[in-house]
Formats: sequence, structure tokens, C-alpha cells
Amino acid sequence: MRRPDLLHALIGVLLPAALLLSGCGEEITHDQPLNDQTVKAAQVVAGLDMTASERDLMRGELADARDGYLDLHRLDLQPGALPNSVRPAVVFDPLQVAPDLAARVGVHGVDPRWSPAPALSRPADLNKLAYYTVGQLGTLIRTRQVSCEELTRLSLERLRRYDPELHCVVTLTAERALDRARELDAMLARGEYLGPLHGIPYGAKDLLAVAGYPTTWGAAPYRDQVIGEDAAVIRKLDDAGAVLTAKLTLGALAMGDVWFGGKTRNPWNPDQGSSGSSAGPAAAVSAGLVPFAIGTETWGSIVSPSTRCGVTGLRPTFGRVSKAGAMTLSWTMDKIGPIARTVKDCAIVFDAIRGADPADPSAVDMPFAYDPRFDARTLRVGYLKSEFDRDYRWHDLHAKALDDLRAAGFTLVPVALPDSAALGCDVYSLSIILSAEAGAAFQELVLSGRDDELVRQDRYAWPTTFRAAQFIPAVQYIQANRARVRLMRLMADVFKQVDVYVTPSFEGDNLLITNLTGHPQVVVPCGFKEPNAPHSISFVGGLYDEAEVLEVARAYQEATGWEDKHPEGYDRVQNP
Repeated sequence: MRRPDLLHALIGVLLPAALLLSGCGEEITHDQPLNDQTVKAAQVVAGLDMTASERDLMRGELADARDGYLDLHRLDLQPGALPNSVRPAVVFDPLQVAPDLAARVGVHGVDPRWSPAPALSRPADLNKLAYYTVGQLGTLIRTRQVSCEELTRLSLERLRRYDPELHCVVTLTAERALDRARELDAMLARGEYLGPLHGIPYGAKDLLAVAGYPTTWGAAPYRDQVIGEDAAVIRKLDDAGAVLTAKLTLGALAMGDVWFGGKTRNPWNPDQGSSGSSAGPAAAVSAGLVPFAIGTETWGSIVSPSTRCGVTGLRPTFGRVSKAGAMTLSWTMDKIGPIARTVKDCAIVFDAIRGADPADPSAVDMPFAYDPRFDARTLRVGYLKSEFDRDYRWHDLHAKALDDLRAAGFTLVPVALPDSAALGCDVYSLSIILSAEAGAAFQELVLSGRDDELVRQDRYAWPTTFRAAQFIPAVQYIQANRARVRLMRLMADVFKQVDVYVTPSFEGDNLLITNLTGHPQVVVPCGFKEPNAPHSISFVGGLYDEAEVLEVARAYQEATGWEDKHPEGYDRVQNP
């Protein structure tokens, strides 16, 4: 290993100094013979109780295992041997707990339907387009009142103008965008129309590969990395006619809003970070720099910045969207989804990016029966009563959101998520699944010492997590995944009672539980506790039931109108 003191530093936090030393002042190194003292130290870290005799019997096997670990370290340090794109020989499948689920999904149809196009005229001031929805912009493009190139130039100009304040752009893709916009205009002139995303600009979180441009993952060790192919999501959006105008910021390696170029800012309050890790996508949509953006979530990275920036986000069911060409943090928890102005915009984008992919064995084809004409009030809608009943900062906003849902015609029934008594352990004990997978995905940083290049170096930053993850027992990782199956079965029981449930976005265990189980979540603005401080409410649906959860969220959004609120000060731009 690169530092003889690494084991000492990590275990020393947990153990008395006497357990770390084989003699006074002598440090433990990775190549010294294992003695009872070092094995006992490792035993304590693993939470095990073994006798001296038992430790003596297994020292030889532990020494052999260590040789294997060091051999694997050498493999990881070979350039190109284990790139981030190489996945383990196992696939997480939510359907393992409900093999008959496919027959139940999409009960009111198979393909999505869209609302009739709104009647619109080109505004005299094109700056007003900055806050038009995807549907509205699509109408103007389809009727050729606004050209794809005009809309693309507007987005590029706004990104250039406001990025110095928001720090939300890693790389502008101007040449690619303008070439594609002109091509799309020529297609329209020939009568060729690709659908509702034809000519719509967007931004992508900079962990999605785009050929010919850096893919930095927001982290200094990768700031010059160029991946010579497009991510699956980028290809699908190209095929749908969307126009990529920028690669947007993420907290380094998908944590928080701090990246190698600084901190991404919240357009509502630029003194505040935009939250993360989909920091740039949420900020850019909120400030009207792009109509939609692509984010990712492993544990809150769409929900949190969407909340902070007052926009709408969809975290789809695990496996709904191919992750090919995306940075891996967790092979069994990463998800890709849209951030946009409205629920309907998220539905349009999701429809374009969903589906199976031979390059991602976890990606599946499932129906998406979204229909804005469907009466969502006929669905069984629950709410997490114990969470809403708590005394917390956002209680009044969330209580009003429940009242708004009832006023819109929904009958809300109380439901509860599985607790530790039902699960048999604390759900947060299962978070080692993420830590272990992230530690494996970025072990090379630890072994090479390049983890020191990451901007954040504190107790809860990735470098610390990656280092500590090297000590997670493989047996406990497997046991956590077995407990995960138990959790998924308990969640299946919840969805026998309701089709969708409403939850505070952050209270209680919902965010971790549903990221572990793979359930879809829609986050929408629900008002302001104080000026320039938007907050959100969330809707969670059954596995692969994006249509139903989006329809309920859309009904709430249309009844309240919070999505029409935008931060002030982002209208200073010249016509493209």
C-alpha cells in the first residue's frame, strides 16, 4: 500500500493505542508478519469476538488472504486494467422480490400519451423563453416560430452570462450544439420532426461521457479525462432531437456541490450552495439556463439539489435508464433521471432516455403508461403519517401540501415504512453497501495516493469514506445485501396498500430506504418557509410505476402552481 501508516491511521480512531503496536513505537505495516496483536486489532474493527487460540489457527489463512489482496491492489494500479466502467459479475434486480411485477405495471396502457400542444405565439422578447416549459418550447419549434439555432444560442448565452455567478458549468459544448441545432432546423425544413424534444437545449451532469469533451466527474484527478464515446443517455437524447449545450457541475465524484472549480451556487440565494451532487443541473434549470438537465442519484443527489433550487426532479426505478458511459459510484444504487421545470417535462425526458441496453445488464424495458388525461384521484395515495406528524422546520409547508392534495380530490391514507423492528436491524447499517461499492470503484485513488487531490478532505468526504471502505468485511457486505432483500419484501407489502405515497423529502428513512430498494421518487416544489428559500414535497411510487407517481405529482403541481416561481435577477441577456 502507498502509506505504511494507513492501517494505523484508520484503526487508530477506533482502538486503544496498545492494540495497534506490536512493540513500543513500532508501526504496523502491510508487509510485516501477522501476530496476535494485529489480528486482534482487525478483529475489533470487524466487531468480532474470537479467542487467542482461534486467532492463532487462522493467522496463516489471513496472511495468504493478504497476499491476494496485495495482488489485487497491483491489478487495480495497472493503467486500464480495472477502469471505472468495469462492473462486478453480479447484477442488482428489483424484480427478484416480485417476479410477477411486470404483469401489473402499466395497468392503464402501455405507451405514454401527451397533452394537446398549447397554442402559442413567438414572444417579442426571446428572453421570455428562458422559463418556458419543454412542451411550450416544443410547440414553437414544431410550428417553426422559433428555430432550433435561436433557442440553442439563447441557452449558450445564458450559460456564459450566469456561470461566473453560479459556477454550474464545467464545459460548454457550443460547437457540438450549434452544429446539431442547424441540422435539426434543416430536418424541420424537410418535414422531419423527431418529437417533443426536437431542438430543445439541455445540460448533462459531468459524469456522463461525451465524445470529444472532457468528462471530469467534478474531481481534480480527472479534470483532463476524455472518454471517447457518448454515454447511452446522451445518444438517446441525440436521437430524440435534444441539443446538449453544456456539461454541468457535480460535487467531486458525486458528493455535495463542491467541485474542483469551486462551489455551485443556488440561484435563489447565491451565497448558498445549490446542494448536490446534481448541483449544476438543478442550478441551471432553476436559473433558466436550460429547460432541462440530466442528473444522477445514489442517495439524494437529485432530490436534494432539486429541493434547494426549487425545481422538479425524477429519480426513476433502478434499471429504468442505462448507466453505460456514466461514472459509477455504486453499481447497485446509481440511477439517472431528469431535472426540469415541471412534472410533465420530466415525463417527456424520461420517455426518451428509458429502456434496456446491452451495455448495461441492469437496464430493462418496462411499460411507461403516462397519460395526463388519466384521473390520478382514482389511485390509492398514502402518506407517511409518522413523518408528517413530527415537529420539524418544514412541518407547516408539508401540512399545507397534504391539505392541497385533499382539496384536489385525493383521499390520503396513512402508511408506514418498515422500521428497524420489522427489518431486524437499523436501515442505516445497510449503507455499507454504498460505501463498499464506492470504495471499490475508487480504490485506485486510495492506493495511488491521488485521493489527496480531492478538494474536500474531512470526516464525511469521499477520501475518508474510500479509505475506511477498505476495511468493510466482504461477509458483511453480502449480509447487508441479504437484509436488503428483506427490506424490499417489506416495501412490497407497503405497495399492496397504496399505489403512491407522499413523504417529506428528507424526514425519516424514506430517502435511504427507497434508494436501496430502487423505488422511483418525484420531488416537486411546495412553497417557501422564508423568502428565496424554496422547499419540496416528494411522491414515491411502486417499482417501474413512474407513470402513476408522475401523474399524482402532476396533479399536485397543477393544483398549486409552485413550479411557476423563479429566482429573480436572471433576465439580463441579449437576444440570441
